[in-house]
Amino acid sequence: MKEQNFKNHSRLVKGYHGLGFFLLLAILIGSVINVCHSAPENLYSATLIMAMSILIAVVMYFTRSFALKANDRAIRAQENFRHYVLTGKVLPAGLRSGQIVALRFASDDEFPALAAKAAAENLGGTAIKEAITNWKADYERV
Repeated sequence: MKEQNFKNHSRLVKGYHGLGFFLLLAILIGSVINVCHSAPENLYSATLIMAMSILIAVVMYFTRSFALKANDRAIRAQENFRHYVLTGKVLPAGLRSGQIVALRFASDDEFPALAAKAAAENLGGTAIKEAITNWKADYERV
């Protein structure tokens, strides 16, 4: 794998983010067109197809959302433990999950100071990532 840094750390899965999204979009559009152009005797089945396509969209959204929430909770616990090991204190209370997720890329040398700065200045995730000088790669998150 290439060395990870700020410019290349985000990752898209072509099958999920690309193909899955466009297929879902095609199914949704096709089902709406089917409902609009169906004969009265076929309206019930066309409506069921549209309802199923909406259900698939909802399931895909929540599947991704729940997985990211679980991953964020794990990262929060890991980074809180790492901060405790490095400083003897838990992470500053004012840090949001997005900030902690961004801090996971900081090396141990700069992590405590950057965490304090992020809490004091209310830095966003992108600003935190840009402030990191010694990038610690995370190849596990999708």
